[in-house]
Amino acid sequence: MVAAVHAVISESEGWFVAECLEVAVVAQGRTLDETLTDLRGALARHLDEDELARTGLPPAPRLVVNYETDVFTE
Repeated sequence: MVAAVHAVISESEGWFVAECLEVAVVAQGRTLDETLTDLRGALARHLDEDELARTGLPPAPRLVVNYETDVFTE
């Protein structure tokens, strides 16, 4: 059983974008905090009992987030 939903956050043109890897959920925001809040809300709306069962997620999965950024910026 998968115990967590994984998401990757990247930044582009002043927006942070979070994309989940196990389920089709994407969120965005102007700050990391706003993006995480929007992502949690989108996941809560998306993950009904059928979706949890289909993906093998527990009733209250953890959210694991990776933030990707360029080492060198111009």
